[in-house]
Order: sequence, then structure tokens, then C-alpha cells
Amino acid sequence: MILKLTAVIAAIGLLLTGCAFRGKERKQYQATFLTLFDTVTYISGLADSQEEFSAQAQTIHDELLIYHRLFDIYNEYEGINNLKTVNDMAGIAPVQVDGEIIRMLTDCRDYYELTAHRVNVAMGSVLALWHEARSAGQDDPVSAELPDTDSLVTASLHVSWENVILDPQASTVYLADPELRLDVGAVAKGWSVQQVARNAPEGLLISVGGNVCATGPKDASGTPWVVGITNPDSGSEYLRTLYITDQAVVTSGDYQRYYVVDGKVYHHIIDPDTLYPAQLWRAVTVVCPDSGLADALSTALFLMSREDGQRLLEQCGAEAMWMDTEGNLFYSPGFEDFVRT
Repeated sequence: MILKLTAVIAAIGLLLTGCAFRGKERKQYQATFLTLFDTVTYISGLADSQEEFSAQAQTIHDELLIYHRLFDIYNEYEGINNLKTVNDMAGIAPVQVDGEIIRMLTDCRDYYELTAHRVNVAMGSVLALWHEARSAGQDDPVSAELPDTDSLVTASLHVSWENVILDPQASTVYLADPELRLDVGAVAKGWSVQQVARNAPEGLLISVGGNVCATGPKDASGTPWVVGITNPDSGSEYLRTLYITDQAVVTSGDYQRYYVVDGKVYHHIIDPDTLYPAQLWRAVTVVCPDSGLADALSTALFLMSREDGQRLLEQCGAEAMWMDTEGNLFYSPGFEDFVRT
């Protein structure tokens, strides 16, 4: 939902007020883009001039745009074999792709194993049924319906990573199952931000749809960034605000993409075991040095018990905050080290 994501960006912007670097020359600048990953992208940082910052922000935008096009499963782009191309050629032939697709899918395979199969980008056949039902329900709420159960079960038979054949040497991807489809929505934004952040100047805050990554402290004196975690029940309020310097903050929640059927809300985070939206948590926020891993972890923890999630966090060196269905908050042991308010 663009309105809710805009609220996240506004939250970050408000928290920056009064924290500007007090040097004589460098000032705080912000840029906003609406053309990437179907969401709002926000970039903030210090620069000697508006022109210098605008050039930096445009470079980041242009790099993110490359990933946006490569990982798009809905649209074609001239001269590019992207994930839509791969899906369209399922069961037909390998597709030669940009090496970044191979790298991202290799990481996705690792996330799949790491999260005990909770994060599975090969679940596109199942997710497509929910996407179609959600889009139809949003367009016509009175006629909103759930996906057909039998169709979900049939689609779930075509989600095996054994049928995703990666050939790094030839730079090809082949989907051996003609019914399998890739959908990298659970990791694409965070993974892309991480790649861009590695080459970005220090001292920037990059947010793509609320996937936030800091490339270092705000200024030479080490001032941390302040990032707000949106309250699912009020887009203008925060559950907590955090200090970060070189970490990523990613939240998965039931309030970001959803629709209503017979008075019940159905969100977009689908449990691979039930094939329906997960019901354990309202929101899970992960703090982690790697934005791609943080994106995968926030989804995985949303689908796990807190005990299983804590074990996964310890394995990855990450921290998290959970909000349950009653509004109660729970922290991993090190999460409070980041809490400002």
C-alpha cells in the first residue's frame, strides 16, 4: 500500500529533523523516487551541495532500477532477459541472464536452506493465486474472494528448488518444472539495497519500501541515524525508534499488502505449510548488517515461533522485535541496544 509506505518514509524524515550536522559546509539533503519496486524509495545524506547530493541519489536510483528490471516477474524490458523471461521459459529451455540474477538466486537458495524452507522464492505458482485474488478484491471489494483451495494445493506441488537449475558458468537459469514460477518479492528489495549500499558513499540512509539501510553514521562525528518502526494500527505513530549506523532495518507485517474477504483481513505473507497468510504475528522487525539477509529473516521470523526465530537470529548474528496479535512486543536479547524510544 503506497499510503502506508509513504507514512514510513515520512516517519524517517520527521525523525531526521533537528539532527542535521552542524558543520559549516555540509548539509542534509533528501531525495524521493516513486519508480522502483512499485513502492517509495527515499535517500538521505550529507553533501556539500544540492547538486552533489542529487548526483549521488540519481546514481543509486539508476543502480536500483537495474535490479528492479532484472527481478520483475510481470513486465518485459527491451534487451533484458529478466525473471519474467525465466518464468515464461519454464520447462522449455535455459535462459541466459545477467550475472546478478545468478548471484541473487544463489543467495535465495541459501536463504531457503537457512530458514528451513520458510523463505522459498520458487513458490511463485502459489503466490500468483493470492496476488490475483488480492488484486481483484482490492478492485472490487464487494466481490472479493479467496483463491480456490484445490488450485492452491495443486500449485504447491510445483515449488521445489530441485527444479531451479542455476549454471553460473553459462550464466543460465532453467526451470525444469514447466509449472514452477519464481517470485522474489520476499527478498528482492533488501537484496538490491544491499548491493547498491556496498558501492554507495558513507553516511547515506537508503529506504526502499521501508527496507532501510545505513551506509555509515550521519556525519564524521559518528551521529547515528534514527529510524522509526511503524505501528501497524497507526501509520503516523511508531512502535519504537532505533539508532543505527551501518545496519539494515527491515519489517514484515500484515498491514502492508492485504485485502478483506467477508470482514476478515488476508495479508500477503503466505505460510508454505498452510498455503494461507500466517497468523502468528502482526509485525516482525529485523536489525542486521546485511539488508538482503534482513529481508529474508523478517519473512522467516513472521512464519516461525519466537523460539525458532531466536535460534535463527543467533545463527545469523541479527536482532529482532516481534509484535503479536494482541499488540504485545518481544525483543531478542540484543535488540534493546538499538532502541532510542
